[in-house]
Amino acid sequence: MSTVTLEAQTRDVQGKGASRRLRRLNNMVPAIVYGSEQEPQLLSLSQNKVVKALENEAIYSSVFQLHVDGKAQQVILKDLQRHPYKPVILHMDFQRVSAKDVLVKMIPLHFINGDDSPGHKAGGVISHVMSQVEVRCQAQHLPEFIEVDLSGLELDAVLHLSDLNLPKNVELAVAPKGEHDQPIANVHISRAVEALEAEEAAEEQEEDTTTEASADDVAGDDADETAAE
Repeated sequence: MSTVTLEAQTRDVQGKGASRRLRRLNNMVPAIVYGSEQEPQLLSLSQNKVVKALENEAIYSSVFQLHVDGKAQQVILKDLQRHPYKPVILHMDFQRVSAKDVLVKMIPLHFINGDDSPGHKAGGVISHVMSQVEVRCQAQHLPEFIEVDLSGLELDAVLHLSDLNLPKNVELAVAPKGEHDQPIANVHISRAVEALEAEEAAEEQEEDTTTEASADDVAGDDADETAAE
């Protein structure tokens, strides 16, 4: 379980008007928690504390503790509504979970050792095609992130979903077979570098052609001088 903890208080009033007043006057975030065959609860949370908690990416993908009026509940963040242009959280949905509940959740990928890969050392540029993957597992096994080791990636190689080293008891939501075995990272010489190399090669060829032409002109002049003598 994540180390993230949020504090919340129950609220009695509901509706759009009440939610607006809660945000505007009290700087609070309206929310709801539901699931585990319990009644839904209307909540309010400190806007400042929520914004701070959202800086930790673990809150988006892992199970964490929500303290409601001092009583701890294990939850996942099910939905989050942000203001379209202000740094304000409009509403949050939490789902209660138990350790053995099976969840399907998007988990972020952490790419490591890219600079040590043979492809990078050979001048290749590493591209991260995916930033997260959808997994299925019990709540107690839900990872905060999945590491992707790029240390063995050769030039022009592609890493696919089937190459992921998943944590124990965790599987991809969709089996990585056929068209579902999508690429997650690759390393290639960039087009800009290829274009530059082609341009340099063309310039070198042009210089060689110019040098050969000059040499032929000199040889021709020498031959004319010898004939004149």
